[in-house]
Amino acid sequence: MASKKTAQFDAVKTLANIEEQFEMFQILDEEGNVVNEDAMPEISDEDLQELMHRMVYTRILDQRSISLNRQGRLGFYAPTAGQEASQIASHFALEKEDWVVPGYRDVPQIIWHGLPLSQAFLFSRGHFLGNKSPEGVNVLPPQIIIGAQYVQTAGIALGLKKRGKKAVAVTYTGDGGSSQGDFYEGINFAGSYAAPAIFIVQNNQFAISTPRDKQTAGKTIAQKAVSAGIPGILVDGMDPLAVYVATLDARERAVNGEGPTLIETLCYRYGPHTMAGDDPTRYRTSEMDTEWEKKDPLVRFRNFLEAKGLWNEEKENEVIEIAKEEIKEAIKVADDTGKQKVTDLMEIMYDEMPYNLKEQYEIYKEKESK
Repeated sequence: MASKKTAQFDAVKTLANIEEQFEMFQILDEEGNVVNEDAMPEISDEDLQELMHRMVYTRILDQRSISLNRQGRLGFYAPTAGQEASQIASHFALEKEDWVVPGYRDVPQIIWHGLPLSQAFLFSRGHFLGNKSPEGVNVLPPQIIIGAQYVQTAGIALGLKKRGKKAVAVTYTGDGGSSQGDFYEGINFAGSYAAPAIFIVQNNQFAISTPRDKQTAGKTIAQKAVSAGIPGILVDGMDPLAVYVATLDARERAVNGEGPTLIETLCYRYGPHTMAGDDPTRYRTSEMDTEWEKKDPLVRFRNFLEAKGLWNEEKENEVIEIAKEEIKEAIKVADDTGKQKVTDLMEIMYDEMPYNLKEQYEIYKEKESK
């Protein structure tokens, strides 16, 4: 029997060398201290305050949305508390002309991109008007199919490139979404065509009840970018400044023709996966919850801003009151919106209604008039 030759390569070592490159990018530690001075962004005091304003507002929106859901006044809802830095700070790096392609947990980003809050509530109720964006608001409706928004984003980004637009398409999914085929197809397609896209995976540790270590054997999700030939970065998703800088860098490279970036934000959701019966106590420990609460993005950023004299309890209370009042007004608008009818859905489905539906349309129109 011939002796086995010694391999001239070490595949295991190659993988280890790649994984070692993906260290977590961070600017603020858990107490809000700057630990990476060289990476501090050039951002005005007013913008820092505005970022905090949006994060506090979003936390209140989450709390009120959960209450409204329990009252039966909202339908589908996926809590966002704990992910404010990942969601709001990444969006803060965008421009109005950029496109936001959200998953179902990413309603805050499209609200801050211009979708009226009342329409976000209508989306939750399943009303078709909740998916009708105002002119000039570049958002798609939140995607319910896990990971499907990644393929949509690749297409939108390629369209922006072909039209010569200095804009990007940005999308989000969770760690579970990174296991979907659409995830790989999207990043691969965008990479092949150097499309101006930013793919964000919010690794909140659990895809419903499936823990991160069951999703993939990879040490990080960010390293999956290597397979598509695009840059990837692992970011502290509880650090607003780190998320902002990473997204800003990805956007700059994208509009300069350097193609897409995959960003993994390491974060945590404090609540259930959705309000549709999920019980996180069945798969998460109280010790884990406590450990992540110490990393709370609002506490961290608040400490940072207070040390600079840019935030205080009075400012925060003002934001809380503004949020409560605007939410109250928006839910009233949603309540006052007419119930959708079968004929409404038929009218918006086609430019020219097929003959067989025209007959049904008249039947339903007569029923609805009674």
